[in-house]
Amino acid sequence: MTRKDDPSLARVATLADTDAIVATITTAFFDDPLWGPAFPDTQQRTVQAGVMWRLHIASALRYPWTLVTPQAEAAAVWIPPGGSELTVQEDRELENLLTRSAGPQSSRAILDIYDQLEAAHPDEPCFYLSLLGVHDDYRGQGLGMGLLSESLARIDELGASAYLESSNPINNRRYETVGFTMRDQITVATGHVVTTMWRPGR
Repeated sequence: MTRKDDPSLARVATLADTDAIVATITTAFFDDPLWGPAFPDTQQRTVQAGVMWRLHIASALRYPWTLVTPQAEAAAVWIPPGGSELTVQEDRELENLLTRSAGPQSSRAILDIYDQLEAAHPDEPCFYLSLLGVHDDYRGQGLGMGLLSESLARIDELGASAYLESSNPINNRRYETVGFTMRDQITVATGHVVTTMWRPGR
């Protein structure tokens, strides 16, 4: 589904959407090959990971670049050029937050992943796709790619570039179909490979 097919597919999220977006992202990344193992206790993963996702989502909502489908069945969390995923204060509190929710071992592993991803982040100004996910109940309907296409249409209107980290290799080809190409690969401590991808401005 594209902007031409359905102009109402995407809307800018508001603070009132926070809970729904957290639910969507938490289910979308529950079995993710990078972020799933970061929370090894599968019985507690939804709660523990939800704490992390909530922090990032709530922080990103200070920018008008989190796009959702009408009921937040899918969400695309973008950080605009010059922006940051977290505020300075949130970044300072991140380790304690993760430690309280998931324990010191998981906290350290997650922070190490963050450090690797941040080190690979391009210096060039770009829109950064922090999170893209579809709620489990709505997978297979094209909502994620539709939302991504609408996001990129808005970014293209600004002539800006876009960047993302693909934590699941099955998504790489999907990203390539909308103009992303591989930029780099990052191997984390577990041996999992994250592919970074770039899409130049148009």
